[in-house]
Amino acid sequence: MGLISAVSSLANPARFSAFAGRALPWLAGATALTLAAGLYLGLFVAPADYQQGETVRIMFLHVPSAWLGMMAYVVMAVASLGVLVWKHPMADVSAKAAAPLGAAFTFLALAPGSLWGKPMWGTWWVWDARLTSFLILFLMYLGLMALRSAMEEPSRAAKACAILTLVGSINIPIVKFSVDWWNTLHQPASVIRAGKPAMDPSILVPLLVCAVGFTLLFVTLHLAAMRTELVRRRLRTLRITAASAAALAAEPAE
Repeated sequence: MGLISAVSSLANPARFSAFAGRALPWLAGATALTLAAGLYLGLFVAPADYQQGETVRIMFLHVPSAWLGMMAYVVMAVASLGVLVWKHPMADVSAKAAAPLGAAFTFLALAPGSLWGKPMWGTWWVWDARLTSFLILFLMYLGLMALRSAMEEPSRAAKACAILTLVGSINIPIVKFSVDWWNTLHQPASVIRAGKPAMDPSILVPLLVCAVGFTLLFVTLHLAAMRTELVRRRLRTLRITAASAAALAAEPAE
């Protein structure tokens, strides 16, 4: 009950901002250390692949970015339920803050993946199920950000983006299982799969450390972005209040 109460208290914007302010330095330090360890293990300790050679090291950027690109959308989908069902403003803050991060991680998966695909497949891009569905995910992020910026009323923008996010969430299982449902050039799942992972520990351990580091990076940036968004909304409220007060003061007395 104590943990549930502590988590519930973070739904209060002021308490969340205070918590984020205390947590961010620790999260930033943990992120830097974990990412440094993961990238060092991946780039300098992990062996080259007997088929792919040194290009396999792209995996330590590509794979965690792909995971985070999908995870960010799941965060947005859960937050969108909070917007539509409980109508809590913190849910919309979370969804809005996660969208640019999800787009960035998705791009970080697509670009190195293309560099990886050139020597492996002989082409920069193929329209197979995994790559196409992941590109659609990237475009969905851009579409959600464009929709939000095009609407001036925050409450209407929150509702519209929440609905579109939930509709688009059907793409997440398509991205995840596309390599199982269709015959694609992209290799099947090697870590999260039935049975044990198909990777040697010399590759798997650095990859998992990188995945933890990237996850900490997402959490750190997400908390910072939410805190910034709360400040932005508070300033917007103050400006509207000041403008209303000025308008009332300017009205002629009867």
